[in-house]
Amino acid sequence: MYLHLGQDTVVNIKNIIGIFDIENTTVTKNTKEFLNISTKNGNIINVSDEMPRSFIVCRENDTELVYISQISVTTLRKRLQKGFYG
Repeated sequence: MYLHLGQDTVVNIKNIIGIFDIENTTVTKNTKEFLNISTKNGNIINVSDEMPRSFIVCRENDTELVYISQISVTTLRKRLQKGFYG
């Protein structure tokens, strides 16, 4: 099954490590450092031109990818719980 993250981007739900609220989590030093390292390594994928609301960490082919999405954590969680992935 796949989860739609915004625009034309979907990820296999088996690859999702975590879904995080960008506003609440980017205030911590560890999260800022993680996102900075991911950016330097080219592992950030921005799936929206709108204001980001969440980031989704996935492991794909032994690489951690971070998707930045305009979709809220609440909406993504509801999609997963209801089985609505597209």
